[in-house]
Amino acid sequence: MELSNATSTILSLKNDFNKVEEEKNKLKGDLNNEISKMVFLQDQVRGITGTVGTLKKLSKTDKELLQKYSKVYFLNENYIPSKLVQINTEYLYDKNMDKWIHKSVWSFLKNMLNDAKNSGMDILVASAYRSFDTQVQLKNRYTTSYGSGANKFSADQGYSEHQLGTTIDFTTLKTKSRLSSFEDTDTYKWLTDNAYKYGFILSYPKKNGYYIFEPWHFRFVGVKLAKKLHDEGVYFYDLSQREIDEYLVNIFD
Repeated sequence: MELSNATSTILSLKNDFNKVEEEKNKLKGDLNNEISKMVFLQDQVRGITGTVGTLKKLSKTDKELLQKYSKVYFLNENYIPSKLVQINTEYLYDKNMDKWIHKSVWSFLKNMLNDAKNSGMDILVASAYRSFDTQVQLKNRYTTSYGSGANKFSADQGYSEHQLGTTIDFTTLKTKSRLSSFEDTDTYKWLTDNAYKYGFILSYPKKNGYYIFEPWHFRFVGVKLAKKLHDEGVYFYDLSQREIDEYLVNIFD
C-alpha cells in the first residue's frame, strides 16, 4: 500500500515537473518572440531616424551643386553659392585678383593644393567662382575675338560650372595663361592620378560632347562620386542625373 502511494506521488510530481517544463518552454518562446519584436522595432526606428537624418541633410544641401550644366541645365542670374570664401593669395596665379570658392569645398581644395606642392608640383589657381555677370563679360570678349568659335570653349552665362563656386581652372608658373599647354605638364598628370581623392573630377575630357578638351578645368563633386568615376573609368557627364543625385547627400563627407 505504501509502495503504491509512493508510486502515485512520484508520478504526480513527474507530471507537475513536466507541466512546469512546458510552461517554462512556453514562457521562453514568448520571451524570444518579444525580443525579436523589440529588435525589429529598434531596426525600424534606426531606419526611420537614418531616413530623417538623410532628408534633413539633403534639405540643407544645395541641389544645384551636382546638376549637369554645360548646355544641359541653366543657372539664372540670381544664383550665388550660399557661402563663398576667399582663396589664399599664395595659391593664386594672379595675386592681384581675388578668387573665391564655395566654403565647404575650400578645405578639400586646400589639402589638394598643399599635397600637390609637397609632391613637387607647380600648381596655381587661375580661375574659380565666376558670377553670371562675369561670365557674360567673358563670353562677350571671346565672341568678339573668335566669333561663333567661342562656343567650343566658353559656356554661355547660366551654363558655366564656375558659377557654382565648386570649379577651378589650374595653371602653372610656366604655363601662365596659356592653358592649352597645361596637358603637357607634370601637374596635369598629378591631377589625373590624384584629384579624385579630394573630390575633384575633370569635367571636359577628350572627345566630350560639350566643349573642347579642357585639361585645366576641374569640378568638385565629392570624394565618393569622384572615386566611383575614377574607378569605373567614366566621366561625370556620362552618368544620368538620377545616378548623380544619389551622391548629393555625401558631397561634403
